[in-house]
Amino acid sequence: MSSLPWPSFWADVPERDRSPIRDVLSDLLRHGVILGDEGSGRDSYLLVRDQYPDHIREYLAPLGLELIIDHEPPLIQARPVPEECQLLATFTKDETLLVLALWRIYDESRAEQAAEAVIVTANDLWVKWRVFFENIEPPGITALEELLARLRRKKLIRFQRSDDSARPGEAVIEILPSLPRCIPFDSIEAWLERAKLYEPEQVGTALPLEE
Repeated sequence: MSSLPWPSFWADVPERDRSPIRDVLSDLLRHGVILGDEGSGRDSYLLVRDQYPDHIREYLAPLGLELIIDHEPPLIQARPVPEECQLLATFTKDETLLVLALWRIYDESRAEQAAEAVIVTANDLWVKWRVFFENIEPPGITALEELLARLRRKKLIRFQRSDDSARPGEAVIEILPSLPRCIPFDSIEAWLERAKLYEPEQVGTALPLEE
């Protein structure tokens, strides 16, 4: 229970829902995403989707955040609006390259099968990486698992290590819709322009990405 007063403009919210709404806002501002099919996220997802979409949307709007509610997979996301939101996270160069690679895989997969979940193995990712970034070596398995774990904490992917430690390339990655919204590109040409910044002869400061 918070010691601070409940906002007067939300006086219509009954007492039973106030603590859950606080949790929703805390999670969205901390992580940017709530997955609606994992643990307590299910109750949070249903609360926002079914009862308080307008309340949450209006709260986020002054911060430059857009509320997005997905049904499959079920998730809610506070997406920073480009040029309007100052709540940005800085990714390292390696994280940025990984996000760019996953964005491209997601975009290509959606173009072929719009209704399907986008799932790849670590081996698939390595193959695609070498196509996308010919002059940049992909991370080794240990480094890759660390990078993927960071993206999983940000609710941008789901990641399951291989059951066979001798076959780490069989690890499974599900790219969630929250990931491409963090770095929206209008076209593949825009993606290519951004990727060029990370070629060895042009490497610069890590790109600020939206969380």
